[in-house]
Parts: sequence; C-alpha cells; structure tokens
Amino acid sequence: MRIIICGVGRVGHSIASYLSREQDNDITLVDHDENLIRRINDQMDVNGIVGHASNPDILALAGAAEADMIIAVTHCDEVNMVACQVAHSLFGVSRKIARLRNPAFLDPLWHKLFSRENMPIDFIISPEVEVARSIHGRLTVPGTSNVIPLADGRTYLVGVRCEENCPVVNTQLKQLMSLFPDLNVKIGAILRGKEVIYPNVHDQMLVGDEVYLFTETEHLRRVLSVFGHNEDSAKNIVIVGGGNIGLNLAQMIVDETPNINIKIIEQDATRAVYLSEKLDNKAIVLSGDALNEQIFAQANIEHSDALITVTNDDEANILSSLIAKKQGCQRVLTLIGNDIYTDLISSLDIDVQVSPKAATVSKIMQFIRKGSIRNIHSLKNGFAEVFEAVVQENSEIANVPISELRLPKGVLIAMLIHDGNIVVPYGDTIIREGDHVIILSDKAHTSKVERFFSYRINLI
Repeated sequence: MRIIICGVGRVGHSIASYLSREQDNDITLVDHDENLIRRINDQMDVNGIVGHASNPDILALAGAAEADMIIAVTHCDEVNMVACQVAHSLFGVSRKIARLRNPAFLDPLWHKLFSRENMPIDFIISPEVEVARSIHGRLTVPGTSNVIPLADGRTYLVGVRCEENCPVVNTQLKQLMSLFPDLNVKIGAILRGKEVIYPNVHDQMLVGDEVYLFTETEHLRRVLSVFGHNEDSAKNIVIVGGGNIGLNLAQMIVDETPNINIKIIEQDATRAVYLSEKLDNKAIVLSGDALNEQIFAQANIEHSDALITVTNDDEANILSSLIAKKQGCQRVLTLIGNDIYTDLISSLDIDVQVSPKAATVSKIMQFIRKGSIRNIHSLKNGFAEVFEAVVQENSEIANVPISELRLPKGVLIAMLIHDGNIVVPYGDTIIREGDHVIILSDKAHTSKVERFFSYRINLI
C-alpha cells in the first residue's frame, strides 16, 4: 500500500514507524522541516519530501497520483484539511485521514463540511478528545497505572504497581495460578526500574514493580484486589488546565459520571469564565497558577481523590502533580508529551503517566487496520505493543498448538476469544480460524507478529 504521511512530528513519526515495518507498504513523508526529513530518512526505510503538505506540487512529488492513502497530521488543522482536499480532488486518493484540534471543526452542527460532496475526509482524529477518553478510562478503573480495553471491552490490559501491601509480592507466578485457579489472568510484562521482564512461571513480582496483566472484564476488580488495590472510585477530582483536553475530560465526567465533583484550575481568567459557562456551572472553576500552593488550598487538594494535570507544559504538569501529592492528594495523573521525561517520571511520586502520542496513534492505527489486525496499542514509552487480530485460514498460527509455534521471548499470546468464549491460552491451546487473538510483543518482534496475520499462498 502506498501511503503519504504529512507532518513528521511525534504522531507522524510513530505512524511511519509502524507502517514502514510492513514489506508491502511504500511510505512517503512530507514536512517543511528539512532537518526532520533528513533524520527520518536515516532512521527508516521511507521516502522523505521537504515542502508544505497542502501544496499540489509537493503532493505530486510525493506520489499522490499513485497513493492509496494520505494521513495529514501536521500541527495546522487547515493544512491537514487542504492536503486531504487536494489529494482527493486532484489525485483521487481513496482514503484520507486528518488530525483536527480546533473544536469548532468537530461541532456536529457542521458535520456536512466533511461530506464526500464538500471536503471528503474519511476519518478525523482529535488528539484532545482521545487523550480525554484515555484519562477517563483510567478514572473508571482506580488503582491502575494504565488501562486498555480490548476485544470491544470484553477483556482488559491493565498496569498495576506492587506496593508494600501487595499480597502477591515474592510469589512465583506458578503459585499465583495455583492460588487463584479460577481467575482468568495472564501476566504479560513486569517493569522493574529500567528493566523489562517477560516473565516465566518461576519469576516473581517485587515491591515497586509495575505489572502489565490481561484479564477478562468480569474478573477485573478481583484481580486488582489480589494485587492489593481496593481503591474506591474517585468522587472529588481536580483538573489542572482548562484547554481542550481539560474541557473534554470535564464534559465526559459531567455526562457519564455526574456523581463526581469537579474543580478546574485555569490560569487564564477569560478562559476560566468560558469553562464555567460551557460546563453549565456543573464544575467549580478556579482562576490561578497551579504552581502556587495557595490555589491548591482553595481547591481543597488534601481531600481530593485525584489530580489530573493536562496543561501544554510538561514541566508544569510534573511539578503541580508533585505539589499536590505533597499536600495530600491521593492519586495524580500527569499528561507528558515528551518521551524524554518517561524515565524521570518512574522515579517520582506520580501514579499515572498519560501520553497524548500513544492515544492518538492507537486511534489512527485502528482505522488503518481494516484487515486481520484490528488494533495496535503501544505501551509505556513503546517498550511493547499489543495486537488485536482475527486469525485467517492460511495464517501460520492457525491450527497449530501454541507450544509448537516456538514464540520468541518477548512474544505472548495473552488471550483469545473462540466461539464467543474468552480463553486464557496455554501451550496445548490450538488457535482456530476466526479466533480473536490478543498478543503482546516487544519492539524487536513486532514484524514477526504482523506476519502471523498475513496470508500464506501455497504453490502447487
């Protein structure tokens, strides 16, 4: 498939990284920054074009006449829209994706704007909305560092930290399975400082570990309890940052969980008034700087269940989270856009790190993957990926016991759904055509996992 990606920021770079690993994809990236293009040409097997993505001459040079898809993820909404329009009108590109940040473009009142007759964009991604959904999902499952619903919500991948009170620390995984034989759970990975462990049955979890595990939805609360997490759902929440993410998150909470009390801290006084009106006074909006401890006192932070920092400033998000923890806030969720802070965060008293890049890329990949691979989820700073896929008749993993697949260390078939039933697979499990399979893979073996779901052609 020939794909043009407009914009080589964090999102564009990540999408190119995913798609360029597939041998059948021919990827061209367009960006006006010559340094970014030079760097990505050195890192990946892609074509790089320097220029403005909305310019017909540049799109022609990028091969738009032969392209199957254009993904416009520059930092400018208008450039993304025009690039898609030019790709459609002049070059007949069949599939068009655009990232749009301005809420005005997303207003249902103007939905006809993106119809096939006007501006034919097939899929619109709003990073602010996706990040808000990601955070809201974490709020609904307290005690977790990461929450990813899988298989249409029938199963979950969650990250949990092993605290001092965790009942199963220093317990070998084989003992864990014997202690809770009726609990459908599979341990996928353990983060121990900077080390990533893909455990076997003899490994054990230690205090301070962050454990990524798979379980079916009806067992989720019990699994968290086994790991010592019995936290109640948050009732009092403080949101720092009243931008588009903060507003979207507050609106989701108001609409879906109206029993939660919300306070928003917004530095800009005019924006604070707008937020109060937009939320119909269903949230208390405070105007002030979250790095000032007095504003936290006004927000009664010491009696708050959770603080969520979603400003555009990573450093401000980190510092305000630490101040809130110092003042007694039970849990902090911190938006971090720059991957360079990931290792720092793990050593600080911050409960949950939220990546806007991961939320956006996952949603785009979900649209792109219309074939066997239904979805890809990137885990914390990209140390591993989770694939959801439907097994085809000629797949190399079909009709073979898992033990005979000789999966490399770092690849785990975590769960599958067979004939509507959730199955925790073991070595003697045979995967059948049509099964919905969930696989965890480290970065080194993602290409191999993708090949599992490609077609094999038998030549006779």
